Amino acid sequence: MITGELRSKIDRVWEAFWTGGLSNPITVIEQMTYLLFLRRLDDLQTQREQKAAFLKKNIENPIYLPLEQELRWSYFKNADPDVMYRLFTKEGGVFDFLKSMGVRDGSFANFMKGATFMIPTPRLLAQVVDMLSAIDMDDRDTKGDVYEYLLSKIASAGQNGQFRTPRHIIKMMVEMVKPTPDDIICDPSAGSAGFLVAAGEYLREHHAEALLKPEVQKRFQEQTLRGTEFDPTMLRIGAMNLMLHGMDNPHLVQVDALSEDNAAFTDQVTVMLANPPFKGSLDREAVDPKLLNIVDSKKTELLFLGLILKGLQLGGRAAVIVPDGVVFGNSKAHQTIRKALVEQHRLEGVVSMPAGVFKPYAGVSTAILLFTKTGVGGTDQVWFYDMQADGFSLDDKRQPTTANDIVDVVARWHHRAAEAGRARTEQSFLVPVAEIRSNNYDLSINRYKEVVHEQKLFDSPEVIIAQIEALDEERRELLAELKSMVLSDGVAA
Repeated sequence: MITGELRSKIDRVWEAFWTGGLSNPITVIEQMTYLLFLRRLDDLQTQREQKAAFLKKNIENPIYLPLEQELRWSYFKNADPDVMYRLFTKEGGVFDFLKSMGVRDGSFANFMKGATFMIPTPRLLAQVVDMLSAIDMDDRDTKGDVYEYLLSKIASAGQNGQFRTPRHIIKMMVEMVKPTPDDIICDPSAGSAGFLVAAGEYLREHHAEALLKPEVQKRFQEQTLRGTEFDPTMLRIGAMNLMLHGMDNPHLVQVDALSEDNAAFTDQVTVMLANPPFKGSLDREAVDPKLLNIVDSKKTELLFLGLILKGLQLGGRAAVIVPDGVVFGNSKAHQTIRKALVEQHRLEGVVSMPAGVFKPYAGVSTAILLFTKTGVGGTDQVWFYDMQADGFSLDDKRQPTTANDIVDVVARWHHRAAEAGRARTEQSFLVPVAEIRSNNYDLSINRYKEVVHEQKLFDSPEVIIAQIEALDEERRELLAELKSMVLSDGVAA
């Protein structure tokens, strides 16, 4: 958890960018990403130098060559603002080094294509470098928390309906799919890589002993976590998010996930975690024909479900956030994808979430679909959960509250066999597949949930009329008494 003091320091950095002329949250985070990575490179160089000195050997795989020492964080952070700014902006300077170092380092530098240095003045650069230098980020948890807090400051929806998924919702979904070190985990609309970070943290927490094995750790660092993202800026932000959480060589690909450029993404992964873009619409010519064979639609939320089915290996499982329109839409495409989930694969769960979960970004109602790719069906009954609270108020302020269904959601999901006897009036229950078929594969919880209305008893019409007459009589008596008092006062006068 980020402390109050650390939060205040990050807030001051953010305010410095704002007053210095950079107000777009994405731009601010991108520029801070570059600076954080430069600091990380300097720390790695220092570690390698210390190791070489201890072993009395030449430094192994140096990041900075002898003539590049002035490009290091530890050097330029002490320079005058004008000198520091020239080091960043000159040909062959700090920023050029960052963009071109992929020749020597195959990690974050691979995502630097098209990167632009946008800090406008020497004063702002020096101010921000000085502030970041004062923040202790020696351990992985602090680095990750700092970056997560930065990402939380993105307070407006992006293009094509993209917005940041709340961290606690991501964690809930990861706990529901329970990834293992043997899994290949993917988010096909990775954004800031929140799902991949949470999956990696889950593996570290629940499979720590296995990750001590060199071969397992190597697989974890290079193969386990995968993502695709069309926006190069978000790709850089996502890569840095992973790396600051100790996932040093993320397998992220810049590609339009729904296009033919991503046609090879077939039977690739064993776990999908995603919150794909809502309300987008694409030209058919831009869509991979393989996806149109699964679901003939222009809607991104339906096409991404098709992509997820295509990309999963047989036996692979998924937890995917979809807008409510997907679960009950009556178009042919909506019914086709729901039928495919039920009849061709194994749809296992639908968690209906309250509309306020994504505020202040959006007020859309959503659900989580949980399913396994089988290719031969297997759906026998579907578990529904009516999630009503997530630990925060459901208005734009999203203040912490005591009402929270998340622990119950995860616990009941992993003990679904015990749900068989629960009534449709309960918060969670099972629905047989035959009933779902008879409802045109409608997956809206309101279709199956029974609501108990409180019975209210009213008096008979005769009693109500008598009560009205009594009130009317009382009114006449009071009026007569008032009239008498007024007239008597007049006579006395």
